[in-house]
Amino acid sequence: MKVLVIDGMGGGIGRAVIEGLVGLEGVEIMAVGTNSAATHAMLKAGASTAATGENAVVFNAARADYIVGVIGIIAANSMHGEVSPKMAEAVASSPAQKILIPIDKCSITIIGAENTPIQAYINAIPGYITSPAGS
Repeated sequence: MKVLVIDGMGGGIGRAVIEGLVGLEGVEIMAVGTNSAATHAMLKAGASTAATGENAVVFNAARADYIVGVIGIIAANSMHGEVSPKMAEAVASSPAQKILIPIDKCSITIIGAENTPIQAYINAIPGYITSPAGS
């Protein structure tokens, strides 16, 4: 099963997500950074493959079983403008199951989301990736 991890800025959240997914049986981890620093950080964390930029997000979102990232990956112009409208649309329109980390740095508030440290959300992600999407 293919898990697409998308991150921007320095790639710290994506790196942490990938470190938690490495070793899951039957999981191929594809990292896509909105910039080369994020891609590099995620590749070093153990991603199977990696790519950078808008086209990489658009191309791979359509081919993933799961997409993991912060809530901003579905919001055009979020993450200080690193997520283009085309990227956000590709992620939101993908048939993949989206596992989104709620953070307030994307100017999105999720009512009911607990004031939980990001690492706690990241630690919970492998539990959501247990079988191919749609099963």
